[in-house]
Amino acid sequence: MRDFKEKGMRLLFFLTACVSVAAVVLICLFLFASGFPAIREIGVFQFLFGTRWKPANNLYGIFPMIVGSVYVTAGALAIGVPVGVLTAVFMAEFVPKRLYKPMKAAVNLMAGIPSVVYGFFGLVVLVPFVRENIGGRGQSCLTASVLLGLMILPTVISVSETSIRAVPRSYYEGGLALGASHERSVFHTVLPAAKGGIFAGIVLGTGRAVGETMAVMMVAGNQAVIPRKITSGVRTLTANIVLEMGYSTDLHREALIATAVVLFVFILLINLSLSFVKRKT
Repeated sequence: MRDFKEKGMRLLFFLTACVSVAAVVLICLFLFASGFPAIREIGVFQFLFGTRWKPANNLYGIFPMIVGSVYVTAGALAIGVPVGVLTAVFMAEFVPKRLYKPMKAAVNLMAGIPSVVYGFFGLVVLVPFVRENIGGRGQSCLTASVLLGLMILPTVISVSETSIRAVPRSYYEGGLALGASHERSVFHTVLPAAKGGIFAGIVLGTGRAVGETMAVMMVAGNQAVIPRKITSGVRTLTANIVLEMGYSTDLHREALIATAVVLFVFILLINLSLSFVKRKT
């Protein structure tokens, strides 16, 4: 009876794993089968490096959206990664016990806030602040980067803290035994040992930043042009799909699906590049 239950559970786990893999494969097949004909018709170079997106004139160049996605993601990482990693270090090694539970609850709450709520916060608070203190219309690359930096914090903090706590305490104690202070033991022994997990958190945060749609759409300005400065409006790949998919037809709709293909490849290349860097370090 026990063997029967174990075999049944193994079969159940195997089937669920197959469902997950099959879902990814089907999504890939749909995207590539629907997107490649449009790319072939428009032209690979024109589609990827064209600077004008005007479906009414049959102009489908997504280079401004690619640049906008890169700028916004890079800005979000520049803001969110240092804050997230240092917060994780504080929560794992420095926080007083009475403060840990409120901070952990706050981080978990941030992870559960819907994207549209973040977007509304950015629209009401961040956009006027940037407009009045930095310049521009407020709906800009800078505003989107700050908002996305806040949104990736829960992912970076949670994964980094778990990785730091998973490091054997003998590493920390060895640093103390050699005469290092608490801070030096944490930053010179614990953090290097946890860098693999911290890197995984950064990768997950990057995926969240690249794939975010609603919040970015509300604060980025959605201008399909290459931004000249950080206070200029931008349109990301995800926002471009959401803004126009509802009324698109024929080649326009296929071009939007092709944009999703580019986004898929973009995220894949980011993950592969970061994995390569992780192996090298």
